[in-house]
Order: sequence, then structure tokens, then C-alpha cells
Amino acid sequence: MNKQFWIKIIAVSGFLSVALGAFAAHGLESVLSDRRMDTFQTAAQYQIFHTLALLGIICTEDGLLQVRCKIYLARCFVLGIILFSGSLYLLAITDISALGMLAPIGGSAFIIGWAMLFIEAIRSK
Repeated sequence: MNKQFWIKIIAVSGFLSVALGAFAAHGLESVLSDRRMDTFQTAAQYQIFHTLALLGIICTEDGLLQVRCKIYLARCFVLGIILFSGSLYLLAITDISALGMLAPIGGSAFIIGWAMLFIEAIRSK
């Protein structure tokens, strides 16, 4: 597993979640409706939560989780961040409701990742 690659992805995602959340709180509060602001903040929250989860997975000892499983987990969380958070960011800014159809796919990627982590934790000893 190329941990340097994943640390870069984590750093970019963490930076973006904080920067976008701050931008929304200070730059978009007068532009977005309360509903759209809530959508934007939900995107930022899920992005930071899963960025931290991704960091934890990448930093987990290889003996605790199989390397192949860690890669699948990381991919699920990155896909979830892109599809779930990304679609919600765009939905909040553009109000194009069709973008909302991507959020459940991203949410499913998050759920699959968490389920895989649970299954791997049961399987590994």
C-alpha cells in the first residue's frame, strides 16, 4: 500500500472540508437559503468525518487489517466523499436537484466501507 499517496489524498480532503466549511459559514451565509446552507454543511461534516476515518484506516497496522482490505476501504471512503459530499456541495450552490441522485450512491459507498471494516475486524485475529 502506498501510504504516501493516501496521506496526500487525506491532506487534500481535510484541507478542502475545512476550507469549504469556512467559506460557506463566512462567504455564503447571505447567499444560500438556510436549507441549502444546511446541505452544504452536511457535505463538509461527512467529508471531514470520513477523511479522519480514512486517516485511521491508512495508519492502522498491516497486521490488524489486511492491506488489500485497507485499499478497498480507502477507495470506498474516497468514492463516498466525492459522490456524497461533492454532489451535496454542488446541489447547495447550484440548486440542480438532479445532483441529489448521486448522494445515495456516495452514502452507499460509506456504508459499504463501514460494513467491510466491521467484517474485517471480525475475521482478523
